[in-house]
Amino acid sequence: MNHAERIRTPLIRYRKGGKLIPATWDEAIRHVAQKLDATADAHGPNAIGVVGSPRITNESNYVLYKFASELVGTENYTATEAFSLKSLFDNLGGPLATHNDIRHATSILLIGGEPEELQPLTAKQVRQAVRNGGAKLTVINSVPIRLTEQASRFIHIRPGSLDAAVLALQETSQDELIAGKLGIDQRELTTLRQSLTESQGDMVIMFSAELGAEAQAVVAQLPYALGGEGRRVLLHPLPLFNNSVGAHDMRIMDGALSTIQMLDAAGENIRALYMAGSFLKEQLRGREGALGKLEFLVVQELFETETTALADVVLPAASFAEVDGTFTNNDGFVQRVRQSIPPVHSSKPDWVITAQIANELGVDFGFQMSASAVFREIAERVPAYLELRYPVLKDEAHPVQVRHAIAERRDLSATVHTLTALVEALPETAEKILLTPKVGHELFKVGALTGKTPQFHLLAAGNPRPETVSISPLYQITIDDSLRAEALASGD
Repeated sequence: MNHAERIRTPLIRYRKGGKLIPATWDEAIRHVAQKLDATADAHGPNAIGVVGSPRITNESNYVLYKFASELVGTENYTATEAFSLKSLFDNLGGPLATHNDIRHATSILLIGGEPEELQPLTAKQVRQAVRNGGAKLTVINSVPIRLTEQASRFIHIRPGSLDAAVLALQETSQDELIAGKLGIDQRELTTLRQSLTESQGDMVIMFSAELGAEAQAVVAQLPYALGGEGRRVLLHPLPLFNNSVGAHDMRIMDGALSTIQMLDAAGENIRALYMAGSFLKEQLRGREGALGKLEFLVVQELFETETTALADVVLPAASFAEVDGTFTNNDGFVQRVRQSIPPVHSSKPDWVITAQIANELGVDFGFQMSASAVFREIAERVPAYLELRYPVLKDEAHPVQVRHAIAERRDLSATVHTLTALVEALPETAEKILLTPKVGHELFKVGALTGKTPQFHLLAAGNPRPETVSISPLYQITIDDSLRAEALASGD
């Protein structure tokens, strides 16, 4: 938070190719409002794209959605999420599984993902369910991840064929096709389906967010196909970011274009972009020139990035430790974020910046600089958050799970038809990955969250833990081979 490279003041680039010049907040807000207004007048509101982030608070994403849909009137808004979960929530056939549900499940199906690296607390619940509760764990993956050590069954598939594995759970008449794409024996599919239908007690289905929309719809409806009297089937998505679920709940992901489509439309259908945060490296890969085609780009950020390097206006945003608000985790629990330190330099919370731009455009959102007022409106307008208030979230020992709407049982014939066509197009040449990835290859990877922390550079390079760094026992287990072996033996 206190890194010397934090953006200290608003910056304006008055002409393309020129330098970013320090400005006051009033100057920057006025400049942004004038440029967005001029873009809408010249090209229509849909020429403006608004982009949120799965890393910022629910309050900030909600205000961005409100700004885009109600004030600007554009259909083009999204978030820099790596994968969309919209299809999951549109077809949700059962509740989200909490960590407590995972820990006490009698059977767990893990489709893709690598929770020990990307969601280590979730992986801990899986290990405890197997070791302490005797849960039967089935892993479907192209990589022999470390959780296969605890699995009753590991179905080792070809890279890029996860959607085919999901099709096998829904469609029994295509086993020859599916097995060929997965690179497995057809009998494994029969055994898999039999084990899922015959298992007793609660089942948790966990899945990587890289599943396509059709595959997510099938998974979302599995509680109807596999559930029964006295038996729950719960779902647990594994997206990559702290507020991926919250970003979907705030409807910022419901716009007409994805991030990739927005980049592809830059300079043509999209003339201006207003962003909280930056594009992911993989989203810019192969599209490096897209941002340069925009007539206007404004970015709210903590540090300089590939995205801010091309921005016409850069606005210093406050970090998670400098704001009040909420996140919604993969369990569906709404978690309070409380300001620990004042905003560094002249930075401001993302939602405050958006509200000030709205005010400059002549619309007062009425939040009176209060995050609780924003959340109150969320609770009034987002059904899953109905009647929630900050005081209700006060007791962290008893977290509150949002009430996502449960969809009726759907006719999936059209979805399965589309999914089958996608599976038919999959190659059968990819070779299976045989080596278990190195411990910490994702957990301690230097990236956006840790790139400014020198101690993480040491961990990422395989060095011992620096004396100045404290690591929770859970994380220490992942990098200490002897502790890991002991934990596996004990079930912790």
